[in-house]
Amino acid sequence: MPEILDEAAVLAAIAALDGWSGDVEQIRRTVQAPDFPTAIRIVDVVAVAAENMNHHPDIDIRWRTLHFTLSTHDAGGVTALDIELAKNIDAIVKQHASS
Repeated sequence: MPEILDEAAVLAAIAALDGWSGDVEQIRRTVQAPDFPTAIRIVDVVAVAAENMNHHPDIDIRWRTLHFTLSTHDAGGVTALDIELAKNIDAIVKQHASS
């Protein structure tokens, strides 16, 4: 099982990410897609990436606004898996925002 990151590690990691905030329990990002179909495409691509990692985010869809929350539930907080998935989400959002 991955180890929980300490506060300094979480803060350093999210500082290098695009729009993420959080603490040792979870990290969060809200994304505004240009329209609803794009929001759903982002979620679909994130779902495939998460499935490939066997690490699944909580996603709340509100029209074209997406709220991502990451935490390694088995470990009880934020781990390197969450940071890796956040990086993947950032890349996916960037790719689809310019489509």
